[in-house]
Amino acid sequence: MFKTGTIFPFICSEITMKTNSKLVYSTDESFSMEAEGPEIAAIDAVHQRVRIHLDRKGGGKIVSVVKGLEEPLKTLSVLAKDLKKGCGVGGSVKNGEILVQGNHREKIQKILAKKGYNAKLSGG
Repeated sequence: MFKTGTIFPFICSEITMKTNSKLVYSTDESFSMEAEGPEIAAIDAVHQRVRIHLDRKGGGKIVSVVKGLEEPLKTLSVLAKDLKKGCGVGGSVKNGEILVQGNHREKIQKILAKKGYNAKLSGG
């Protein structure tokens, strides 16, 4: 195997010290895979100030952006899925905002109104 004094222990310590690695599996029983981010307290949908903006991305692509939703990431993901399905397009959740491909602001506003959000159109 490896003799003492070889470079192998140095390489292993360098690999384990990287901070940007994505851990897949750990044998440490005290380690938790749960995300340790700040928890966002749920605010009633009626009291949130939700705006639907229109944004132009590279190549002239238009994106509808839903801003102001103060919900946990899981709730945003479920809501984004409903919006994308309702509009029949793709999209994503980034930085606490829901991005929906294309100009579907009126459809998004109706879907959000059915879910209890008071969304207003904003911007171009």
